[in-house]
Amino acid sequence: MAKKEKHKGKIAILTGGGDVPGLNPAIRAVTIRALREGFEVIGIRRGWLGLVDMVRDKKADNSECYEILTEHRVNKSGRSGGTFLHSSRTNPSRVASWNVPEHLKEKYNKPRNDLTPEVLKNLEFLGIEYLIPIGGDDTLSYAVRLYQEGFKVVAIPKTMDNDVPGTDYCIGFSTCVTRTIQMTNNLRTSAGSHERFMVLEVFGRYAGFTAMLPTMAGAANRCVIPEYKFNIENLTELLIEDRENNPSKYSVVLVSEGSMFKGGEMIFENDIKDAYGHAKLGGIGDLVSAKLKEHSANCCKGRPIGVINQKLGYLVRGGDPDAIDSIVPMAYGNLALDLILKGIHGRLVALKNGRYDNLPIEVVVGSKKVVNIKKYYNTERLRPFYKSFELQPLFIMTSE
Repeated sequence: MAKKEKHKGKIAILTGGGDVPGLNPAIRAVTIRALREGFEVIGIRRGWLGLVDMVRDKKADNSECYEILTEHRVNKSGRSGGTFLHSSRTNPSRVASWNVPEHLKEKYNKPRNDLTPEVLKNLEFLGIEYLIPIGGDDTLSYAVRLYQEGFKVVAIPKTMDNDVPGTDYCIGFSTCVTRTIQMTNNLRTSAGSHERFMVLEVFGRYAGFTAMLPTMAGAANRCVIPEYKFNIENLTELLIEDRENNPSKYSVVLVSEGSMFKGGEMIFENDIKDAYGHAKLGGIGDLVSAKLKEHSANCCKGRPIGVINQKLGYLVRGGDPDAIDSIVPMAYGNLALDLILKGIHGRLVALKNGRYDNLPIEVVVGSKKVVNIKKYYNTERLRPFYKSFELQPLFIMTSE
C-alpha cells in the first residue's frame, strides 16, 4: 500500500440552493478521498450562509456554521437523500439588512450588502485552501465571484432542472425524472377510473427538461415548457384527441412550473424574491387545469371534462437517490479531488457526451441552458420529437 501523505491542507465543501438526492453521496466522495489523500475536510453548514454568519473568534460557538468531517460522519449519511450539511439560498453579495449578522450590522447597514470581504476573511480564518461548492447556477454564480476574487474553487453542478450550463448532467436530475415517471404512472388509475385529463406540474423555471424527458419516455401525452408559450385551445384539442384514442379515456400533460400561456407571463405565488432575485413560482398547473375544463366544454357539446390536478413538487426531490444520482456524485467528488491534487482550480466538473470532464467555472455565468425547441420540441403537437438517437448523450437533449 502506498504511504499516505498527511497534512496537505484544508478543503471545505458546501451545498446551496434546493435539496436534491445525490448531495450526501457527493459530500461522502469528496470527504473520503480527501482524507485519504491527507487533507482535512470542513463542511460549511447552510450553504453560503455558514460563511456569512461566522464569528472570527476561536472562542466563539460556530457549530451552526461549520463542522469537521470524518469518514464515520459522511458514511452515515452518504446513502441518503438531502444534505446533512443543510442548505440555504443565501447570496453573500446581496445580503438584506435584516439578514446581516449582529456582529456586522454596524459596518453593513445598507438595504443590500456585499459581504464578500467577510466571506474571504472567514475562509482565511478557517485555513481553507480549496472550496468545493455544490449547487445550481445561482449558488455557483457566487462561486465564480469568489474565484474572480482570487480564491481557489472547484465546483460541482446540481439541480433538479438540469440547467447548469456546460454540463450534460446535474446531480438530482435522474431521480427527479425517475420519480416523475413513477408518480405519473401511479396516478393513471385514478385518471382512467374517472375518464379525466391529468395535469401534473413539475419543476422547471426556465428549462423544460424535467417535463420533456418523462414525456419522451411515455409518461405523458403532452408537455408544456418555459421555452415556448403555448396556446390553451391547442392543448385542449390535443388532450381530447389523446383521451378519445385511449381505451381508458384519459390523457396526461406535464406542465413545467415556468410555463406561460401565449400572450402571458410566468405565474408566481407572490412578489417576494429570494437573494438571487427569483420570486417563487406556483399556480400554472391550477390555471391550466381550470382552462382545460372550461375549453373542453366548447369541444364536447357543453359537457366539460374533469381534471386531476397534482403538483409533484417536493415529492420528486425528497428521499433516496436513484442509481445515477448515487454514481455520478461519487465520480464528480473524485473529479474535484483529482483537480485539487494537480493544483488546478477555477473549474466546473461535468459530464459531456457521456464522458466525465471539467470546464472553466465561468461557463456557469456565460450562457443559459434551455431546451433547443427547434431541435427537440414540436410546437404544434406540444411534445418532444427527434430525428435520430445516434451519438446523442444519455439524456438526449441535455447537451445544448
